[in-house]
Amino acid sequence: MDKNKTETYYILFEKMINSMTSGVKFDRREFVEILDEICNLFHISKGVTEFYTSLSKEKAGQGEILIDRDNGRGDKVVVRRRLVTNTMAVIIGTLYMAEEDEPLTNEEFLKVDLILRALLSFVSRNRLQVAVEMLGFYDDSGYPNVRSYSRFLEQLNEKKSLPGHTAVHFNLRHFSLINSDVGKDAGDVVMRNYFNLIKEVIGEDGIICRMGGDNFVAIFENRYTEQIMEILRGVPVAYDAAGDKRVIVSASAGFFIIPEEFAFRNEGDVINKIMMSSLIARRDDADSIVFYSDKMLVMKDQAMRIRRIFPKALEDKEFRVFYQPKVDVLSGRIVGAEALCRWFREGKIVPPMEFIPVLEQHMDICQLDFYMLDCVCKDINRWLAEGRNVVRVSVNLSRKHLVDADLLEHIMEIVEKNQVPHRYIEIELTETTTDVEFKDLKRVVKGLQEQGISTSVDDFGIGYSSLNLIREIPWNVLKIDRCFLPVEDDCETDVTNLMFKHVVSMAQAMGLECIVEGVETTRQIEILRENHCNIAQGFYFDKPLPVEEFEKRMEEACYAVPEGE
Repeated sequence: MDKNKTETYYILFEKMINSMTSGVKFDRREFVEILDEICNLFHISKGVTEFYTSLSKEKAGQGEILIDRDNGRGDKVVVRRRLVTNTMAVIIGTLYMAEEDEPLTNEEFLKVDLILRALLSFVSRNRLQVAVEMLGFYDDSGYPNVRSYSRFLEQLNEKKSLPGHTAVHFNLRHFSLINSDVGKDAGDVVMRNYFNLIKEVIGEDGIICRMGGDNFVAIFENRYTEQIMEILRGVPVAYDAAGDKRVIVSASAGFFIIPEEFAFRNEGDVINKIMMSSLIARRDDADSIVFYSDKMLVMKDQAMRIRRIFPKALEDKEFRVFYQPKVDVLSGRIVGAEALCRWFREGKIVPPMEFIPVLEQHMDICQLDFYMLDCVCKDINRWLAEGRNVVRVSVNLSRKHLVDADLLEHIMEIVEKNQVPHRYIEIELTETTTDVEFKDLKRVVKGLQEQGISTSVDDFGIGYSSLNLIREIPWNVLKIDRCFLPVEDDCETDVTNLMFKHVVSMAQAMGLECIVEGVETTRQIEILRENHCNIAQGFYFDKPLPVEEFEKRMEEACYAVPEGE
């Protein structure tokens, strides 16, 4: 190797090292130009680098292959190096020459080999940095994760530009049903396309990340808030290449508009606020979008207080059973009752909406449900011992119970302990939206049926799986929600009237007992009679009553009812 060629080599080698280790942003174009000069110097026709994140990926050929030099003159391998890192990533470099070119001398080979090893070391470092970035800041499906979100918040705070931004947490509504309808693979496409809709709106002025499952967080400039709200309230999303197959996707969301005076200590200052408002949005039937306010902190403190005092309140029997009669609209006789919980604390009644939703967020509600069932069973046992008239009483169980593999045994243990004939107990369960819960619900209902205990589906008609629910699960009773009940000025052909008529007809054809909730007027009693739905529950007859008053109603035998035509 002559002197000039050797000097040129060292100059180019130094340039290459400087380019790889420069403190400024790496200039790929400059780097490739230097490699081209080195290749020309040694008549290298092609250079290939391969990167695999693991040995198994290498074996499967699933990696990144770069060809930065290829003059099309030959494919004779000159040097090939394979490097396996401590993380088991694999980096391979291969240099080629033309068959007719003069082979490298031993000295030239060593110099080319040194270039290749330096190159592989550089590729290894850069590719591993990318791999670490992906592992640390993206989930297995390639979505930016909550670490990406936290980093973005830190960056905004560093620039003192958090004010002027809106943060949001959102949960895709009933996405398990979409997966069930279109299949898991198509469901993944739906989720990705919905994600991209939001990403396209906010562009580089924000970030959207997945927290897991169908939960996402985002932050963006305030000017995009209205557009994001429109998407979250519901848009059609395609899941095929042609865009012909579409489903409506919506979300429940909690927003936090970051004020000028906002003091950022860590990402929790933002995430806690949007999570809190999002939780309220998921429970709110009126609006699926809730903006954070300081009042929510008061609500959070109140929820924590309720959870703290609940065990002692349960122990002190502060919770009492109230009974709301179920009445035959033809005779006025009480034919059943629903047991409802009332909390008496320090001489006052705590409204159910203040404590039931709090307890339902945790398994506390299960303790309360079993307590209520025990109280009802004790009352029925006493009524039987006293020779009173006894009717079937329905007791509500939260869907939280469905995770209990021994739920049936726990219910029967309470019933048997109080020596209550099974025909006097009815278990009310609300419909569910997930496949797992649906299977558990079916198992529990069938088990209760085998024990001779009636089951009813509560709030029928307000969910998304109602028809499937009554098709596959052997209920005894269908409780029709008040939303199906026509109001005073509804005409015969009104949609509500027609739907009510057909729901009642369908239930009766299936052999289900029908009860309508929320009955308040004489006209509604008439509608029930016209449709041969004979059992009503509502303020027309009575509000929920303390046990002593309910016992008096049972002694009075019946309510006055409107005379039939």
